[in-house]
Amino acid sequence: MTQAALLVADPAGPTLADFGKDPLWISIIKAVFIFVFLMLGVLFGVWTERKLISRMQHRYGPNRAGKFGLLQSVADGIKMGLKEDILPRTVDKLVYILAPIIIAVPAFLSYSIIPFGPMVSMFGVRTPLQLTDLPVAVLVVLAMASIGVYGIVLAGWGSRSPYAVLGGLRSTAQVISYEIAMGLSFVAVFLFAGTLSTSEIVAKQASGGTWDAFGLSIPLPSWYAILLIPSFLIYVITMLGETNRVPFDLPEGEGELVGGFHTEYSSSLKFAMFMLAEYANVFTVSGLCITLFFGGWRAPWPISLWDGANVGWWPMLWFFIKLALVFAFFIWVRASLPRIRYDQLMAFGWKVLIPLNLGWILLVATVRATRVAGEQRTLVLVIAAIVVVGILAIYFRFDTVNQRRREARAAEVEAEFEQLREEPAAGGFPVPALDLPHYHGVNGRKEVPSGTN
Repeated sequence: MTQAALLVADPAGPTLADFGKDPLWISIIKAVFIFVFLMLGVLFGVWTERKLISRMQHRYGPNRAGKFGLLQSVADGIKMGLKEDILPRTVDKLVYILAPIIIAVPAFLSYSIIPFGPMVSMFGVRTPLQLTDLPVAVLVVLAMASIGVYGIVLAGWGSRSPYAVLGGLRSTAQVISYEIAMGLSFVAVFLFAGTLSTSEIVAKQASGGTWDAFGLSIPLPSWYAILLIPSFLIYVITMLGETNRVPFDLPEGEGELVGGFHTEYSSSLKFAMFMLAEYANVFTVSGLCITLFFGGWRAPWPISLWDGANVGWWPMLWFFIKLALVFAFFIWVRASLPRIRYDQLMAFGWKVLIPLNLGWILLVATVRATRVAGEQRTLVLVIAAIVVVGILAIYFRFDTVNQRRREARAAEVEAEFEQLREEPAAGGFPVPALDLPHYHGVNGRKEVPSGTN
């Protein structure tokens, strides 16, 4: 049977059963491809970001090294690799050296579960365009991101600098907060797809299906970005916070942190590894966004009307186009939004994103429970109703308490202002200059400085 016949017979692409069967040399080729892809992606990603932002600001950007400045990122990488590596005397040498490695390695490992395409024939071997897949593949990305946090914390701690420690602690609190929201945004996708495998999630978005309700058959969109738009919007926000990008780049806030957790790292190879890991993480969360919400490597409409759109090597092109568009979104956000305050960052993550996620998950679980047949559906709906009522009761209870606190605080502020109107100096705060006698000199006469007529 020819390759085309095999692929037509398996239009849904690879499944978990297709992994773990590749020869070792095929796996090495895939691993090398991912490494080269991320390295080249970082080089051209930096150039693209600098070029697009410069155009948005009516500047030229890189235009000296190579045609259109394409070799500028290569020159910067060579420069950082060859610069003298300064090692401060007070640092913890082992931790100081290992921290960039701990950040960079998980960023590359995360891409091993991202599917680039369907089953293809590679040097006569039928194999999926994906290094590996697991029943809990999506959780691997969260695990790798959590390990990367240790590198940031250890970089600050090993530097023995208060600025670097502050940047590391900020990053810890931020990533933990937004990883929770990111993980919760995946739950709705898992409920609809019925799996945590990335290849099978892509297969589930091949067709939208229908929803039968009240005797009607309602067609559903295939992409989860449309079907589960609250989860998608929350993920878009959390992927900015997870990668420390504007407006959530507080760990690297130059103004208040002097560079953040890598303050004590000179512009050498160690510093380059921090930048490499940051951009690799951007490509990782972008690839995961495409896989979970944009149909993965499958062609968008109307290209999907072509019979050969999702066959062979063509799906890699659709994946790269989607990846370029998501990366352009990162650049657009950086050029458009200002950095927010740290208290706003944490409050938004804990008080807005996480509660919205929990409420949306309850709604999705309830909708999915309506498809359960028999007495189990009634039981699930009753439990869901009890949970929703309990959450609403708790919310209104705490909301009443907060309302009383706000009213008491407003009354205190009004009483304080009333007191200050009657006695301006009562609070001990600076007050406007008063018309006192000594302002006009002794006995009400204005003093004339000596030496003047």
